[in-house]
Amino acid sequence: MTLIGHASAVAALRDAASGDRIHHAWLLAGPKGIGKATFATAAARWLLAREAGPAFESDGLDVPAAHPIGSLLDAGSHPDFRVLARLPKDRSEELARSIAVDQVRALQPLFATTPSLSRRRVVVIDAIDDLERNAANALLKNLEEPPRGTIFLLVSHAPGRLLPTIRSRCRLLRFGALDAPEVAAVLRTVLPDADSGEITDLVGVAGGAPGTALGFTGLDIAGLDAAIDRLAREGDPGNALRAQLGRALATKAAQGRYEAFLERAPSRIAAAARTAPPARLGELTALWRQAREIGDRAVRQSADPQTTVFELAGLVAALAHKSAHAKA
Repeated sequence: MTLIGHASAVAALRDAASGDRIHHAWLLAGPKGIGKATFATAAARWLLAREAGPAFESDGLDVPAAHPIGSLLDAGSHPDFRVLARLPKDRSEELARSIAVDQVRALQPLFATTPSLSRRRVVVIDAIDDLERNAANALLKNLEEPPRGTIFLLVSHAPGRLLPTIRSRCRLLRFGALDAPEVAAVLRTVLPDADSGEITDLVGVAGGAPGTALGFTGLDIAGLDAAIDRLAREGDPGNALRAQLGRALATKAAQGRYEAFLERAPSRIAAAARTAPPARLGELTALWRQAREIGDRAVRQSADPQTTVFELAGLVAALAHKSAHAKA
């Protein structure tokens, strides 16, 4: 897939690769869902194809579809490319909570040899934030004494939480949100059967992150946002709207919409805070923090969905009360 957006990161990598030496570790930092892993995959393909040949000309990080290195990567059989990510738990689609130290150690035999098809190999870690402590320490040894010819592309959603010794050995590439046309272009590529109305709705909830929008596919986010907006606009004096929404989102079949609500409700409060007069900014910021805490706690502790929705919806409904009070 052609990489869309992130022109400055593409230019930085291409410029670095144009010389005889390229830094061995790159930290790809930015919010979730904006395309860092897609960039890492495209960069790996471009670097490996460029080194192995045959030579090609391209803009960005595109590699001709017929290039033999691309075919090896598509087949999952390139000997000089590895991806570390959280693995599925036994007999389950659920992923492990972290990338284990054994996964990092499994790379060591690879590093003991020279690359097979060119002078380069690429290791992508998605995401380095997921490394357990021992795994991070094991990786650090490879960053301190990099295996010859190896380039690490390290995806990070929260670089401030990484070991300082890891950050100090990486070249930082910062990634920001895509603009609306870029998000739409990504979504049209990934969702070729989606109609223009669905694409428009998904762009509206993406916040510049196509990955976030894809998580909302098929969840009627427009309808969910309409319910949230009604709470914010009209309030809920008798708690009927809160109770109804809680019941609707508490079923197993509504799990996806429930998770979306945990994101959308605090976002609605944040939007109100951004347009609030200075005198009200403090109270709305506090309301947003409370909403985020409820959502985070619900995820960490597997809290009762119906109770959680009722609480969060109450905070959204408080926007109507606060707005009326401010006007009075």
